[in-house]
Amino acid sequence: MRIFDPHIHMTSRTTDDYAAMHHAGVRALVEPSFWMGQPRTSVATFVDYFDGLVGWEPFRAAQYGIRHHCTIGLNPKEANDPRCRDVLDILPRYLAKDGVVAVGELGYDAMTAEEDMVFAAQLALAVEHDLPVLVHTPHRDKVAGTRRTLDVVRESGIAAERVVVDHLNEVTVDLVAGSGCWMGFSIYPDTKMDEDRMVAILQEYGTEGMLVNSAADWGKSDPLKTAKTARAMLDAGFGEDDVDTVLWRNPIDFYAQSGKLELDDNTDTPVDQGATFAGNSILRGARPES
Repeated sequence: MRIFDPHIHMTSRTTDDYAAMHHAGVRALVEPSFWMGQPRTSVATFVDYFDGLVGWEPFRAAQYGIRHHCTIGLNPKEANDPRCRDVLDILPRYLAKDGVVAVGELGYDAMTAEEDMVFAAQLALAVEHDLPVLVHTPHRDKVAGTRRTLDVVRESGIAAERVVVDHLNEVTVDLVAGSGCWMGFSIYPDTKMDEDRMVAILQEYGTEGMLVNSAADWGKSDPLKTAKTARAMLDAGFGEDDVDTVLWRNPIDFYAQSGKLELDDNTDTPVDQGATFAGNSILRGARPES
């Protein structure tokens, strides 16, 4: 089993999580920039955060045999804070960097006029920089927020296949299924989705265009939910090829549209689940065990 987690916030996680993820089969991930929980008060704090996403975090992940990529954007929650609006001016600098494979997370939180403006501006940046887009659907009024998201995406002129609409569930998946956008699902311990509900959606809608992520962050979440979903798929009768499609090939196909996705040679083969990894071997020039 090989796993690519297309949405996980490793800045909020420990090195023990990296080790556990590697053991479970995770070999690559994408970390979207997001709200850190504490309001940021100036553009300078975003610069430090973005620098960590493109510098320190890939180094930290590499020590555990995991290839780290990120998305960069002004998240919907902070789009409402005028102190953060000038972040839009520094985004082009980061969207040009190696390892930045999409614009995001962007979209809606409270569906305000300010969020409309920032969402549209970042979709325009994605078109300008030829990058795909990771869209966050709101936690409240999800149906209305998803419909509005799809309207704004259509108005922007970006190709639908270059957009993943994330945090979907049973009441919103049908809205996105016919749109041409990719469908993202965050598997959580108590909220959003769980692995059994995800399996039921895959049984109804199939595996094409589906992205399954853990979205693990500083809240109650689980960075191994991708692996647990894979096991639930197998238990429900899906084949290993179906699991590989959802947990590996689909995220690669989506983020490869950036032209900046980089995977190590060892990620091309399935993982031996009995393997262990010595965390410093990459620093000594050796390949991680797989």
